[in-house]
Amino acid sequence: MTTIATHPEATTPALVVRGVSHAFGDKKVLDNVSLTVEQGKFVMLLGLNGAGKSTLFSLVTRLYDNVSGEILIRGFDVRRKPTAALQRLGVVFQSRTLDSDLSLLQNLKYHAALHGMSTRLATERAMQALEIVGLADRAGEKIRAMSGGQARRVEIARSLMHKPDLLLLDEATVGLDVGSRESVIGIVRDLVAKQGLGVLWATHLMDEVRASDLVVVLHKGKVLYNGSVPDFLKTTNTGTVGAAFRVITGSSAEEAA
Repeated sequence: MTTIATHPEATTPALVVRGVSHAFGDKKVLDNVSLTVEQGKFVMLLGLNGAGKSTLFSLVTRLYDNVSGEILIRGFDVRRKPTAALQRLGVVFQSRTLDSDLSLLQNLKYHAALHGMSTRLATERAMQALEIVGLADRAGEKIRAMSGGQARRVEIARSLMHKPDLLLLDEATVGLDVGSRESVIGIVRDLVAKQGLGVLWATHLMDEVRASDLVVVLHKGKVLYNGSVPDFLKTTNTGTVGAAFRVITGSSAEEAA
């Protein structure tokens, strides 16, 4: 039986997924999935739509219950110690979840109230988070006045309110223009570099991968590759991440654009 830490050490990974499978009825959507996100590392979870990325995120966040394998956030098992685990997790889901009739500050303070923060602390944390994403000067404006990219940045700010160790982002740039995509992913990369957060970024957009990233390829519920980008290209004898992805998954150029 795994020993659950009471105080995570600096070397404790942000996330460990070990031997996790999941099915909906007779349809297996995850098959013995394992991966690790170390503190201060940016891990790209690459997969086409239907690969199982969102299901994996739902298991990590406890929207679904993992009945096989282990999921540890900073050493805390999400099944045995869910409160301690989820306190260390920040999430940006693919679907938009902000209240468009509330201001940026009100959205963040509402989230803070769910974490039991005082009004004073919530306001302080909210303004700090909005400063990080470059929107502190628009704290009083309503969400409906924000562009898609700006709203995404507010969701990132919200995910930082309780000072997590791990961020999960599920297709966070889908539907955004190129400039907004670069802004959003740049903010998250800065959080990794400057604050040492562990990040698991799920995407099907191959051009979001940098050479310094770690890559996990999830295809039809199975991990087909887990390692560095240079090794990924070397293993597949290709020159780009998109080409390497096509080789290892057998997908078409249109699928792995």
